[in-house]
Amino acid sequence: MKRGEVGHLIGGPPCQPFSKAGYWTSSGDEARRREAQRAEGGFGDGPKEKQKSAKRSRVHDPDRDPRSGLLDEYVRILRSTQPEGFIFENVTSILHPTSRAMFDRFIAACRGVGYAVNYFPLNAANFGVAQKRKRVFVAGLKGKVAPSGPKATNRIEDEPGEDGLPRAVSAGEAIAPFASKAQSEPNEVITGKWAQQLFEVPPGWNYKALSSWAGHPRPVFEAESRYWHFLLKLHPDKPSWTIAASPGPWTGPFHWDNRRLRTAELAGLQGFPVSYEFAGTVRSKRRQIGNAVPPPLAAAVIRLVAAEICGTRQSRAGR
Repeated sequence: MKRGEVGHLIGGPPCQPFSKAGYWTSSGDEARRREAQRAEGGFGDGPKEKQKSAKRSRVHDPDRDPRSGLLDEYVRILRSTQPEGFIFENVTSILHPTSRAMFDRFIAACRGVGYAVNYFPLNAANFGVAQKRKRVFVAGLKGKVAPSGPKATNRIEDEPGEDGLPRAVSAGEAIAPFASKAQSEPNEVITGKWAQQLFEVPPGWNYKALSSWAGHPRPVFEAESRYWHFLLKLHPDKPSWTIAASPGPWTGPFHWDNRRLRTAELAGLQGFPVSYEFAGTVRSKRRQIGNAVPPPLAAAVIRLVAAEICGTRQSRAGR
């Protein structure tokens, strides 16, 4: 690619260096809070569990992850191609203190190669997607005026939002076209260690429903002792939580009918058209879906920036 050949640069590096999972299991603020609770007996861990926890703790430093260097590669491509505008996307935890310095350097570098830059966290559920997927977008334009974020088209009922907007699309609405038994998949049946516990979790809850924190008469788990998506179950009348690219066997969200979600259902929760075709194995398809930016959310950002680019070009032509 040469200078002037690219009209609009769109991309984002892998999110793993900046993911919430990284600092949740590291020795950062969240880990120190959990260790303090364990020391006070808040999690009910015995000595062996405390030893295991200490072994699992590790320092999470995004700068040491080689994938973090792709931020510099993005700037290098931006500098060499000089498009009219660009869009960058990543997880909102890139704004967490462990990654914030790196993020700020990236913003400064983009400005340093000639772009007016703005960034805005967005929730996919505010843009017609049946999923509360929060992501941060960085958008830049040639010149002195930075692009603003798009306006929400849907309202999330349990979060602050603009009045008068239609409510967010629910998980039940999004996956209704794939409910027939003819569309079932062999791996959707739940068996194994935590199957019985999953069956006991009510729709819209996770493992914490089976803890004393939730008032369970015979607690199985301690609240805050596991990652939040453990045994996480969808509620048919609410948007889904974030779809993972490579979930573990007990990583949700699960269907409220106590089964794993079908590939087509995952795509529906991401906002892909029913007619969209994915290539590869089932595992590969699920990874593609989980790694994708929900199409309606991407379209909202791209339309906004593209309109500003076209407006800039028209104003230049008018002069």
